[in-house]
Formats: sequence, C-alpha cells, structure tokens
Amino acid sequence: QVQLVESGGGLVQAGGSLGLSCAASGSISSINTMGWYRQAPGKQRELVASITSRGTTNYADSVKGRFTISRDNAKPTVYLQMNSLKPEDTVVYYCYAPSSRYIYWGKGSQVTVSS
Repeated sequence: QVQLVESGGGLVQAGGSLGLSCAASGSISSINTMGWYRQAPGKQRELVASITSRGTTNYADSVKGRFTISRDNAKPTVYLQMNSLKPEDTVVYYCYAPSSRYIYWGKGSQVTVSS
C-alpha cells in the first residue's frame, strides 16, 4: 500500500501562482512515476503532468510553459508549480502514483482561479 498526502492549492487571481505537493509513504519501492491529474465536474479526469524517478516529465498541452513538475526522490515528494493560472484551471487536482497492479490516488486539492 502507498499513501499519498497532498498539500497546497487554494484561491488565486488569474495570472497568479500556486503550488501543490504530494508526499508518498508506505510501499514506495513499488512506484516509479508520480504526477497529477485534474477533474472538472462532469468531466473525465485528465493528466496534468507526470515525472518518473529519473526525472522524465510529461505535460498536458494546456499547461505546457505554465506548470512545472518536480520531484524529491529522497522523501519521496512530487511538486507542481502552477504559474500564469487561468480560470479554466479551476478544478480539483489529484496526486497519483501507479504501481504494477494498482493506481494510488491522493484525496484531491481544490484550485480556484478567479477572473
């Protein structure tokens, strides 16, 4: 079992910045990639960004150039720095970490961007 504990998020004006973090504990040797999904009401969960233990990153086109994912393997903790936020970024963000058998999820962090 892996536990993912998120922190960060909140309310910011359009154009502002927020950060998210997600700390993993438990059977962390079973996971490699960590990242973030987000889900708007009534829509499917979509990948925002991911990072492997070696630092290979992947971003959704909608956040490229604005969001930066990073990782501290020693903790292990994954971070998402969100800059130039837009109202359409207002959704719940979920930390995730897939293992070979299961995908672990955090409880979700609300990000609200006011126009």
